[in-house]
Formats: sequence, C-alpha cells, structure tokens
Amino acid sequence: MAGSRWERVLVTGAAGFLGSHLSEQLLRAGCTVIGIDNFDPFYPRPIKEANIAALRESERFLFFEGDLRDQEFLEKVFLSAKPQIVVHLAAKAGVRPSLRQPEAYYQVNVIGTLRLLEVMRQQNVPYLVFASSSSVYGNRNTVPFRETDPVDHPVSPYAATKKAGELLCYTYHHLYDFSVSCLRFFTVYGPRQRPEMAIHKFTRLIDLGMPVTLYGDGSSRRDYTYVDDVVMGILLAMEHLDGYEIFNLGESQTISLLEVVRTIEKHLGKSAKVEWQPFQPGDVYQTYADISKAQQQLGYRPTTDFDTGIQQFCQWYQQEKAKWLPWLGTVQVESAK
Repeated sequence: MAGSRWERVLVTGAAGFLGSHLSEQLLRAGCTVIGIDNFDPFYPRPIKEANIAALRESERFLFFEGDLRDQEFLEKVFLSAKPQIVVHLAAKAGVRPSLRQPEAYYQVNVIGTLRLLEVMRQQNVPYLVFASSSSVYGNRNTVPFRETDPVDHPVSPYAATKKAGELLCYTYHHLYDFSVSCLRFFTVYGPRQRPEMAIHKFTRLIDLGMPVTLYGDGSSRRDYTYVDDVVMGILLAMEHLDGYEIFNLGESQTISLLEVVRTIEKHLGKSAKVEWQPFQPGDVYQTYADISKAQQQLGYRPTTDFDTGIQQFCQWYQQEKAKWLPWLGTVQVESAK
C-alpha cells in the first residue's frame, strides 16, 4: 500500500495478532498509529509485548494501555491523540472460552464497543472499521456464506457479541451518520497467531511430540485466511468507507481439520499423534466465505493459498519457538475457533 488518505488511525487491540500486523502496514503507509491494548491475560503478556516491540521504535506509533470499558481513558486518548478513524479489533476472542465466561465476553465485546462508539460520537470521529467474525453465521447448511444471509441464530456467546457489535455500529450509522464497515473475518492465521488457535496449537504440539486432540471426525471445514490478505482487506475497507456495509474477508476456499494437520506435518517434517474427541458445543461444522462483494466494492483479492501460508507460519514458528515456548507454560489453549 503506497499511502492512505488517513493521517491518524486509532487501532484497538494493537498489541494482538492482527492489530500488530495492521499497525505495521499503516506505519509503512505513512500513517500515525494510535494503539490501544489492555493486555488481557487470555494469553501471556510477553507475547503481546513482543508483537509491538518493533512498533514502539517508531515515533509515529503512539501506544496507550487501557480498557475499552473505561470511558474516561478513551476520552483522554481521543483528546490527546486526535484520531481521524478507528479500526476496532479489540475483543475477548474464542468460541469455547465464551461458553465458560459469557458475561465477560458481553462486557468487553458489547459494552466496550458501545463506550468506544460513544466517545467517537462525542469527539466527532464518525469513521469506523469494525472487526466482526464468520461465527455470526452459525451452523448454516447453505454455502458459501453471503453478507445477505440471516444471522439471527448464533451458537456461542462470542458469536452473539459480534452480531451485537454489528447492530450497535448500524445504530450509530443511522442516528449519527457514522460511516462503518463491519468485516467478517474467516479464521485468520499466520505469524504471531494467538497461541490457542488451532494452527498455532497443532504446530506446537506436533513439534513437541505431544498428542493433538481433534474434535469430531476430522471432516469439519474452515475457510482459513492468511493474515496479510486480511490486513489488505482492512486497508481497502478504510479507503472505501461510505455509509454502513458488511464484508466477508476470507479466502473462499475450505480446508478440513484433518487436512490442516497433514499440511502442518508436511512443513514440520514430523507426524502428529492424534487423539479423537466428540464434536464440541459452540463449534460450527463449516465456514465458507462468498467474497464477491468485497472483490467488487473494495478490490479485495486474497493471494496466499493455504499450503504457502502454512509453510510461512511454520518457518516463523521455527525461528521464534525458543522465545515463545517458555511463555506458554501456563496458557490455557483451545483446539479451534
């Protein structure tokens, strides 16, 4: 990306997997990046600190540690840093943990989003890119998933909070003329992926010779999207904000759970020890993005196929594992989003 019409961009969740990658690209485009993160203990803080270590070296990266639910904190950030646009990536993530902590997910993902919208309204910053999720589609028999499909039956608290976030965004568009694009991400992976996500977890376990737990019969399928493709989709959405829109950002291909393991085995040069368990409540059998709207309106063109993406992830893992593994001694991991 050569440049951007935005000079000052606020990124919530800037120290996370996707937020740190996006912040890097925005800096390359010449933007000042205003990063917010609260270092939620969902996984160890040193991982997030490492994500933004290089970003902190730039004078155009302004970082604020705090919680989205703290409206006074948000007001101070907006008043001091004066963002023109917000990319809202911060959230409590993960389907299965949301079954155990539904109230915590509601507080962060719904109340936190509402507080952010209110400060944006007060400070006259009516431009927002909101990170939604393919999980809002629930268990659908009709594929691929289209933005016009009904999404009234989420099967996890996490999915319900993401749908609620989309509704809040629409309300602020309707009442206050916000321009908002809600981006439904389809299982993003790549270097710095969260350690509880399937690809990172499977890679780690296979490398260490530990059992890999697979739920169901291995035939469930996901539309896996490489992080560089998603970041490009976000950047394109930022340049095409006009009214209220929803876009799928996926690869528009599906990969089975067993194929994921086999591909990781190939690029690690090691075999997995698989343990089978029943299919888990809250999981969906398949995700599959229709990306024609994003292609037509944004110019979104994913370029990284799954085999190449896994090769690049495994290379990153091998380079970084000596640093990561000590941090992951106490992390609570899940099999898949």
